[in-house]
Amino acid sequence: MIKHATAGAFVFCRFLDDEWRLGLIKHPRLGRWMVPGGHVESDECQAQAAVREVEEESGLTGVRLLEAGTPPLPAGFPSSYVRMPLPWWVIEQQVPADRHLAQPHVHVDHQYVAVVDDPEPARAPAHPFAWYTADQVSKLLMFEDAKLLSTMLFCGIGELTTGRRHAADVLQPVADAAS
Repeated sequence: MIKHATAGAFVFCRFLDDEWRLGLIKHPRLGRWMVPGGHVESDECQAQAAVREVEEESGLTGVRLLEAGTPPLPAGFPSSYVRMPLPWWVIEQQVPADRHLAQPHVHVDHQYVAVVDDPEPARAPAHPFAWYTADQVSKLLMFEDAKLLSTMLFCGIGELTTGRRHAADVLQPVADAAS
């Protein structure tokens, strides 16, 4: 089976009414609201691809990936190395033929969580783009996996953006309650 690396981000913004909203694109071929994302190019890592895809598909700028909570590098680690943000989830999914491959294949999807300060796109988005509250997301035509992760993230996004608590500490009780 052929596998392609893909990356995307659940991108949140806190609006003036102090309510968090999730930015979603409407996929032109699938007709569903989705998290911005796409294939990783040969000259980038997954984190760079996630930011690029969000910026291209939504028109947003200033996209910042939130740390998923990883151990620090030890003292003396070579300073010439660049530590890249880890994805929050890595999921393999079977996909039908698309413009990248004319046969069914697998996407190894690296899913990040990101925030922006300005909800207004700086340029025209590549796809229809809009911001949604948690209540609105629950009513959208979306793939169930993205809807479940969105719901979980909405429960802790305020705490997650402060960086004072590890993501697992914030999200594990929500995941446990849902099972």
